[in-house]
Amino acid sequence: MAAQPNTPPDGDTDKGALLHQLRIDRSAREQPDETRRRWPWIAVAVLVLILLAIAIWLLKTNRSAVTVHTAMAQPMTTGGPPSSSVLDATGYVTARREATVSAQITGTLIEVLIEEGDHVKLGQVLARLDDTQQRAALAQANAQLQSARALLVQFQSQLAQDQRDVRRAEDLVQRKLVSEQAVEQARTLVETQSAQLESQRRQIDLAAANVRSAQVQLDYCTIHAPFTGVVIAKAAQVGEIVSPFSAGGGFTRTGIGTLVDMDSLEIEVDVNEAYINRVQPKQPVDAVLNAYPDWKIPSHVIAIIPTADRSKATVKVRIGIDSKDDRIVPDMGVRVSFLEEKKPVAADARPPVGVLVPSSALRRDGNQDVLFVMKDHKAHRRVVTLGGSFGNSRQVETGVSPGESVIVDAPAELKDDATVEVAP
Repeated sequence: MAAQPNTPPDGDTDKGALLHQLRIDRSAREQPDETRRRWPWIAVAVLVLILLAIAIWLLKTNRSAVTVHTAMAQPMTTGGPPSSSVLDATGYVTARREATVSAQITGTLIEVLIEEGDHVKLGQVLARLDDTQQRAALAQANAQLQSARALLVQFQSQLAQDQRDVRRAEDLVQRKLVSEQAVEQARTLVETQSAQLESQRRQIDLAAANVRSAQVQLDYCTIHAPFTGVVIAKAAQVGEIVSPFSAGGGFTRTGIGTLVDMDSLEIEVDVNEAYINRVQPKQPVDAVLNAYPDWKIPSHVIAIIPTADRSKATVKVRIGIDSKDDRIVPDMGVRVSFLEEKKPVAADARPPVGVLVPSSALRRDGNQDVLFVMKDHKAHRRVVTLGGSFGNSRQVETGVSPGESVIVDAPAELKDDATVEVAP
């Protein structure tokens, strides 16, 4: 009898199928979790690509920008075009009257009445020295003068007595009561006393001179301002010794303060000798202080110093300041522009139109005169109508408005609507 195969009953088969269907498929469950873990990395990669694209675009934009120089279009004035500069130079503000005030004698300071920035007037007291010795010397000189005057009165009285004795002796000689020798002796005494009287008068003059000298020495103890000005430096303090002479060791001051006459301020510039022919006396000048670059100070040429500095190949020029101002102080740096003489405008001349631009901003394109105007970092080509020439500038009647920035010395490859940036 054959053995029967070991097969589960039908009921068990159905249960196994059901259990298989109920089992969780782990591969299906893990796939969404892996997808969620990849999303952050994908987002970071996309962001990096976007930033990289922006950086590449910016680099290309910067590299494509053309570096240019610009100038502002200046409006034409009613009185004609502004005077153009024929020469520019740099220099410094200087004072023609500047003094370090000191004492005329050696002494100890007991009072200093100035501070930096003080305005002082001519003759104003600046400081005082200890005057004890000078006052004593003055008192002594006055006493000697009074003594000499008293002695003069004594000599005058003695002379008067001697003169009476001569008259009496002469009378007695006429009456044969005394000898002629007595008269001669009396006359000799008169002459001697007269000489002593004249000598005493000279002694009085000497004593009076000594009084004046002592008074001068006393006056030297008070230091006065030699002119009206401003104190720019205070060099000594109370208790220090001042002297008109320099002493070794550094314990003696030679000055009390430095005084500047602000009305004497002017400008000194060194002009290259190759361009000195462009400068003339009384020539108008525009001066601009380095401290105030937007302030033009009207000035004029005072003189051209008739000597040259061989080491620098320059000639010194003195420039007067037409408009005094408290902001102008000595040793300030200044830039000056020597201007052309402004020609008078004819009465029937038509009002000026257009603007002035540097001649280097213009170029010829076929039959047209063109220039480039910079706006929003773009170069815009403009066709213009030209007027007259004024020095290094040119009148543009149409095509440019006052205040616009025109590109000077534009590169040959510059095109319309090109990206530009201003050179530093």
